[in-house]
Amino acid sequence: MSGYKVTVIVVSDSVSAGKSTDGVVEAVKDVLSAHSLFRPSVAEISVEVVPDEVDDIESAVTSSVRNSGGLILTSGGTGCAERDRTPEVVSSLLDKATPGITQLMLSESFKTTPLAALSRPISGVIGGNSLVVTLPGSPKAVKENLTAIIDILPHALDLIEQKQSSRELHAHSQSHSHSHGHSHKNNHHSQSHGHHNGPKFHELVPSMGGTVAQRPRKSPYPMVPVDDAQSTVVKEAPLPQQIVMSILDEDLVSHIVAEDVYSEVDVPNFRASIVDGYAVMHSDCPGAYDLFAVSHAAPSGPVKMMAGTVVRVTTGAPVPHGATAVVPVEETKVAELTPDGKEEKKIEILAQNVSENDNVRQIGSDVKRGTRILQKGIMISTSGGEIGLLASVGVTKVKVYKKPVVGILSTGDELVDINQKIQDPNKKLTGGQIFDSNRPSLISMVRSWGYKALDLKIAKDNSESLCTQVKRAYQELEVDVIITTGGVSMGEMDLLKPTIEIDLQGKLHFGRVAMKPGKPTTFGTFDFEDLCARKLIFALPGNPASATVTFHLFVLPALRKFSGFCESQCLLPKINVEIQSEVKLDPRPEYHRVTISTVLTAEGQTKFQAQSTGFQRSSAISSMKEANALLCLPSSTDTQRSVLPAGSLVPAILIGQL
Repeated sequence: MSGYKVTVIVVSDSVSAGKSTDGVVEAVKDVLSAHSLFRPSVAEISVEVVPDEVDDIESAVTSSVRNSGGLILTSGGTGCAERDRTPEVVSSLLDKATPGITQLMLSESFKTTPLAALSRPISGVIGGNSLVVTLPGSPKAVKENLTAIIDILPHALDLIEQKQSSRELHAHSQSHSHSHGHSHKNNHHSQSHGHHNGPKFHELVPSMGGTVAQRPRKSPYPMVPVDDAQSTVVKEAPLPQQIVMSILDEDLVSHIVAEDVYSEVDVPNFRASIVDGYAVMHSDCPGAYDLFAVSHAAPSGPVKMMAGTVVRVTTGAPVPHGATAVVPVEETKVAELTPDGKEEKKIEILAQNVSENDNVRQIGSDVKRGTRILQKGIMISTSGGEIGLLASVGVTKVKVYKKPVVGILSTGDELVDINQKIQDPNKKLTGGQIFDSNRPSLISMVRSWGYKALDLKIAKDNSESLCTQVKRAYQELEVDVIITTGGVSMGEMDLLKPTIEIDLQGKLHFGRVAMKPGKPTTFGTFDFEDLCARKLIFALPGNPASATVTFHLFVLPALRKFSGFCESQCLLPKINVEIQSEVKLDPRPEYHRVTISTVLTAEGQTKFQAQSTGFQRSSAISSMKEANALLCLPSSTDTQRSVLPAGSLVPAILIGQL
C-alpha cells in the first residue's frame, strides 16, 4: 500500500523567522510511524512553515488541498492570544466540519490539563479530497492530540476519497467494537461516545478572548494539599549539576560538596611543639641543662639535639630529633646567662613526671594522609571551617553542586517600580497604582538564602509581555527558575496560567493549593528543545504576605533540590512551639506569621514560644516583619475546632534565625 498523503503546516512567527526551532514535524512522524496504515506515508510528508498571518495560513492550506489533498495537519495558533488565528482561517475554508474528531482531541487533552479548555481545535473536510485538523503548537500536545485520533483517520480519509461507503464504515466499526474498546490504552473509541468518568471541563467557557461575563466562575484546577504540592515540587525539580570552584572564590560559601574529599598529606607533616618552651628528653627531667639551639616556626628542618642539652622552641616549631617532650616555659627558669647577658646559657627544668610526647603534635595527628576530610553532601558553611580545612591540606579546588539562577518578575498594570521613587523622590502614585513590594522582597529573600537573583522587572497584564520576558529570562539570561507574582487568581487580567501552558507550552503541575494564604499558587516546568536543562516557574499570588509564605513553602525546597540538598533536607525544618495567645482556625490550613523566642523554664529546660506578628491579612506585608517562623495551623474542618487556646503546642516552620 502506498499510504496516505500527509502535509504538515507549521504556523509560527518565531519558527518562520528562524528565531526558534520546532519539533512538531518529528512528533507527527513518531505518531504516524507507529501506525501500520500511515507508516508508508512518513517518508513523503510535505512540510510548510508560515507566520501567524491570515493570508499566509489560508494560502498554505488551499495550496495543500489543491496540490495533494489527503491529511493536512496544521500546528500552532489554536490558543487564545491575539495572533492565534488558525481555527478562524481553517473554519472559513471548511465544506464540512467533523466535530467528533475535534471532541476526541479535546477529551485527550483534558486528561493532561484543565487548560485544554482554552484550546480551540477544529477539523473538517475541504474540497472533497482533504481532511484538515488543527493541532497545538507544542510537540508534546501534538503527539497527544494526534494519537487520540490516529485510529479513525484512515476511515475518515477512505470516506473522503470514496474508497469506503458510510454503510461499510459502520459495519466495520460494529464488527470491531470489542477490539477497539480494549486494545487502546487511552480508550479513545469509548470517549468519542461520551462514556468516560472524567470531569467535563468543556462546560466551562474556553476562551480568554470572550467577555468578562463569560469567564469561568469556578477554577478548573483541583485543590492540592500542601504536602502533595511540596512533594511534586521536589520531584519535578531537576537533579543538580556539578561544577569545580576555587576555595578562594567568594561565592563558594553555602555550596554543597559534590564528592568526598581526601587529604593527600599529613597535618602536621613533622613533629610540632604545642607550646612555647623547651624540647627535652623526658627522662632527664627535672634538672639544669645547656641551651643547645633555638627552633622557630619557620621553613627549616628540625635540628638534632645533643644529649644533656635542651632546645628552645616556639609554638608550632619542629621538635628536634632526639627530643621526646616539650616543657612549657612556665615550668622552667634561667639558670645561667651568656657573658653578654643577652641570651640564655643554661635552663633549669622544674617539671616533674614528664611523659614521652608531652606537648608534641605527632605527624598526622590533626589530619592523616588518605583520610576523608569533607563528605559529599555537606555545605560549605559561613564558619570558615571547611575552607580552612581544605587549605590546610593543600586542596585548592573542590567539586560542588551548581546553584540555580533565579529570576523575579512582577506582573500587573497597577505596579510602579520603587526605583522610580529612588530616582525621583517627588514621585507620586496616581489612582489605582501601588508600589511593587514583591520584587524587592523576593530578591532579598533569594539572596539571603545564598542564591543569585536577577531582577526581571514588571510585566504588563497581557500574554505578549509575559511571554517575551519569560523567554528572554530563560534563553538570554540563562535563568533556571522564574518566580512571578500576581495574575494567578480568577480575575479577568489573571493570564499567567494559560500563558504558561498554552502560549509558552509549559506543563502546569498544580494551580491551587489548600492553604491560607496562597491558594492560587501555581507551579510549572518547561522542557525546551533548544535548552539542555529543565526550567521551573513558580507563579505566586500577588498579595505580598501570600508571596513570601509560598516562597518558603514551595520555591525554597526546589532551589535546595536544585543545588544539591538530598530530598529529605529540601523542606525547611519544623519545631514545636507554644503559642502565647488564642488563635482562630480557618477551614484551610493556615500559615500564621510569628516571632519565636526561647525561654528558660523553672525546671531549667529551654522551650520555644511563638508570638503572632499581628494583622495577618494576605495583602499585609507587615505580617512578615520580624517573623522568623510560620505557625502551621490545622484546618478547623479537620480538627472540628474553631480556636486553639493559648499554651497549645503547634508545629512551626523556621524561616529565619532564632
